[in-house]
Amino acid sequence: MHDLEDLLGSEGPLARNITGFAPRPQQQTLAAAVARAIEDMQVLVAEAGTGTGKTFAYLLPALLSGRRVLISTGTKTLQDQLFHRDLPAVRAAIGAPARTALLKGRANYLCRHRLTSTTEQGLFDSRERVRELEAVREWAGLTRTGDIGELDVVAENSPLWPQVTSTQDNCLGQECPNSAAVSCWKHAARPRKRTWWW
Repeated sequence: MHDLEDLLGSEGPLARNITGFAPRPQQQTLAAAVARAIEDMQVLVAEAGTGTGKTFAYLLPALLSGRRVLISTGTKTLQDQLFHRDLPAVRAAIGAPARTALLKGRANYLCRHRLTSTTEQGLFDSRERVRELEAVREWAGLTRTGDIGELDVVAENSPLWPQVTSTQDNCLGQECPNSAAVSCWKHAARPRKRTWWW
C-alpha cells in the first residue's frame, strides 16, 4: 500500500504539482480509510466537512489501486469538476496511467431521432425556442460526444432539451434508425463506461 500521508503531505507530488494544494490531516485520514476499503473490498461510509479535500482523498487511492472504480456524483457541476479538473490534476501529479471515461445519464445526450422529429413537427411556443433549435442543429453537426453540456448558448433548463433528448420511455432502442453506436451518442458513450479505471 502506498504511503498516502507522504503523497498528500507538504513535500508530496500533489503539493509540488497542484497550485494551491495544502496538506490536511483529515484528508490524509480519509484517504487512508478509502485505500483500506478498496484493498479489502469493503464498504466505507465517510462524512467530511467542506475544506477537507474529499475529492483528492478518494481520487488518489482510487488511481493508485489499479482497480476499476466507479465514482458517482450528486450534481453535474461536481461531476464536471472531478472529471475535467481534479482527476487530470491528481493523475498528472502522481503519473498514474489510468484510463478514464465520463458517462452521464441519458437525458444529457442529444438524440438525433428526436431532434429530427422536433424539427419536422415545427411546434414551438416562442421564437426563442426556434433560435435554440437552430443552435442545437448547428452544434449537432460539430459535436463528437452529443453531450448537451457542451452547448452553453441553450440554458440547462430550456424546455427544448426534453424535446431533443430521450428518456427510457421514449427511446426507440434497436428500432431507432440512429441506434448504431456511430449514430447514437448515448450508445457511443456506453462502451467507454466498460473501460473505466478510476
